[in-house]
Amino acid sequence: MENLSRRRALSLGVALGLVGVANPAGALTSAGSAGSAGSAGSAAGAAAGTDPAWIWDDATDPLMVSMLENGHVPAINTAWASWVNNNDPLPSGLPDVFAAHLRQFNRLPSWADRTKLARAADFNRRRDTYLFMLYGLGSGIMSTVIPREAKSVYWSAGGADMQDRAAKTFTFGYDLSQLGAFEPTGQFVVTANKTRVVHAAVRHLLPQSPHWKAVADETVPISAADILVTFHSLGTFVYRKLLDWKIPFPAADQEAFLHSWQVAIHLLGVPDEHIPQTWAAAEKQAAQVLTPILTPSTEGIALAEDLLGLTAQIDLGVTRGFLNEFVRYVLNDEVGDWLGLKRDYASAALVRTAWPAFILFREGLSPVMPGTFYVFDQFVRALAMLFLNKGSSGTTTPITIPTGNRAG
Repeated sequence: MENLSRRRALSLGVALGLVGVANPAGALTSAGSAGSAGSAGSAAGAAAGTDPAWIWDDATDPLMVSMLENGHVPAINTAWASWVNNNDPLPSGLPDVFAAHLRQFNRLPSWADRTKLARAADFNRRRDTYLFMLYGLGSGIMSTVIPREAKSVYWSAGGADMQDRAAKTFTFGYDLSQLGAFEPTGQFVVTANKTRVVHAAVRHLLPQSPHWKAVADETVPISAADILVTFHSLGTFVYRKLLDWKIPFPAADQEAFLHSWQVAIHLLGVPDEHIPQTWAAAEKQAAQVLTPILTPSTEGIALAEDLLGLTAQIDLGVTRGFLNEFVRYVLNDEVGDWLGLKRDYASAALVRTAWPAFILFREGLSPVMPGTFYVFDQFVRALAMLFLNKGSSGTTTPITIPTGNRAG
C-alpha cells in the first residue's frame, strides 16, 4: 500500500512509464510536458488540469492493489478469458467490486462520435498493409528506444516472453483497427479495459522489482503522460508517415483516425483535458514529449533484438538484413545505430526503391507492378499473424493480469 499512498500524496499520476528523466516520481523532461502541449487542444475541450506526468489511475490503481494483495487475480484471469466482445455479459466468478468497476468503465465516453469511429474502422481496413508495417516495424521498434517503456517492459513479467508480450501488445492495435471495433460485436472496448487493469497491476508490482528499481528514474511507472507518449509513438507517428509516403489521406479520414485514438486513450484512463484535439496539437505535443527522449538503453537493445528475431521467424525469403534496413527506413539510421542493426546495403537499396513503387501500385497511382509486390504483401500478412497469439489465432489474443515481475 505504500506505493498507492505515495501516488495519492503526489496528487495523481502518469499512465504508461515511457518518458525517461531523473525526476523522482515520473515528471516529464525539461523538453516539456504533455499537459503543457496538449491541454488547450484536448478532445473534450476541457480546461488544463493537473500535469499528466503526475496522473496515474485513481479509479483502477487502488482496486488492483486490493485484487493482488488478496489473491484474486488468478480467478479473475480464468473468469474473464471468455469476456471478449464489447456486448459480452460480464462473466461469473469475478469479485463483486471488480465487476462493478468494469460495469462503470466498459463504455464509450459521451463525446464519442460513432460516425467517425465507423469511418476510422473503414480507413484502417483500407490501409491495413501500411498500418501493420508501421505499427510492427516502426512503432514497435521505436518503443525500445523510449527508455522508461523499454525498462518497464523488460523487467515486468511480460518481458520474459517477448513473443507473448508482443502478441498481447499487437492485439490492442489489431482490435482498434477492426471493422466495428467500437460496436457491440467488436472487441476494442473490452481490450482497452483489460489493458487498463493490467497497467494498474504493473504500477503496483514493478516498484517491488529490485532489478527495475536499479535502472528506473521513476518510482511509479505508467502515467498519463507516458500513455500519451505511447500514443505519439503509434498514432501520431503513423499519421505523419502516411503523409510523408504520400498515401491518399483525405481530411475526413485523418479526423476519424484521430478520433479513434482519442477514444482509445480515454478508455486507458487519460483525462480528457490532456488528449490532443487536432493532429497539429498532437504533433506539437509529440515534438515536446517523444522526440527529445528517444535514446538507447541496455533493456531496449535486448528487446529490439528479441522482436526482430521473432519477426525473422516468418522468413518468406525476407532476410534479417531486410528487416534491419526497413527499420532504418521507417525510423532513421540513428535509431538503427543505437540498436546495433547491421547494415545490408543491398536490402537498403531494395527497400528505398521497391517500397515506394509498392505503394504507388497498390494505390493505383502506377500501372507497373513491382517484382517485389507479392513479397511485401505476403510479408505484411505473415507479420500480422505472427503476433496474433503466436500465430495461432486471427481473432483474439488473451490478455492476462500479471501477479509478479520478471526474475533477474
